[in-house]
Amino acid sequence: MTDLLRPWRAADLPALLDAVRAGDDLPRQLDLPPAPDDDAVAARLRSHLLRWERTAYVLAVTADDRPVGSVALTQVERTHGTAWVSYWTAPAARGRGLTTAAVATAARWALDVLGLERLELGHRVNNPASCRVATRAGFVAEGVERAKLRYDGVRYDVETHARLATDPVPELPTLLVEAPAATP
Repeated sequence: MTDLLRPWRAADLPALLDAVRAGDDLPRQLDLPPAPDDDAVAARLRSHLLRWERTAYVLAVTADDRPVGSVALTQVERTHGTAWVSYWTAPAARGRGLTTAAVATAARWALDVLGLERLELGHRVNNPASCRVATRAGFVAEGVERAKLRYDGVRYDVETHARLATDPVPELPTLLVEAPAATP
């Protein structure tokens, strides 16, 4: 099985629909209604996942060229060399280290190719799996932002992590990054 990171494509809609329908809280992570219809998912693909620009790079995590997750670098700020990292994985692709490898690879790409200096991410404190991904991918916990997120009327604390260009590179398998030749 070949795993790689590449920009999302409009043709990835069926795989995205499968991931969203697999249950879990993926619709909430993608800012979709609880039971989104195909049009809502297609609109989210166009508005968020197909982004490849100077301020946002969204990579599909693929297994045999079928998207099973995503790693996004958004809020890319060139003056200070920072970006926000977010990620998700379809339930069927979890538990084999693919997400950790994808996040670590995307971070390395952002630091080496884009020349960024600091990457930040956050996860709800009640999501230990996301914390393990962040930590194993080389992101150091920096603190807790109290009541930062609200889902279904409930406030959640968020633990923030960061990875600096000067931090040690974690010893993990890396994925191939297939990016357009003219990456801004």
